[in-house]
Amino acid sequence: MEEQNTAKKGSIGRAADEMPDESALYDAAELLKVFGDPTRLRIIAALCRSELCVCDIARLLGMTQSAISHQLRVLKQARLVATRREGKTIFYSLCDEHVQRIFYCALDHVME
Repeated sequence: MEEQNTAKKGSIGRAADEMPDESALYDAAELLKVFGDPTRLRIIAALCRSELCVCDIARLLGMTQSAISHQLRVLKQARLVATRREGKTIFYSLCDEHVQRIFYCALDHVME
């Protein structure tokens, strides 16, 4: 019995030692909230393929440019998308491969 209690304390101790700090967990939760919207996921899916402007994303998703712009603003504030200007047109792309990996990991998980 004593041996089991010692093993449990060891597991709890390791878990406590490896637990991320509260601010990192809060930031991760906020990031995952951004991924919690189907429209934003559709935009991310489109941007996994190529860089696109608002009008192209709106046409692809069958939505208004205003609705797409709003969602892109949320994605940009969360540092998930980046912009590039070419003349008057702004093109959107994923910030880095982490965004794509998170997206595809979520899809893989739900499709198992």
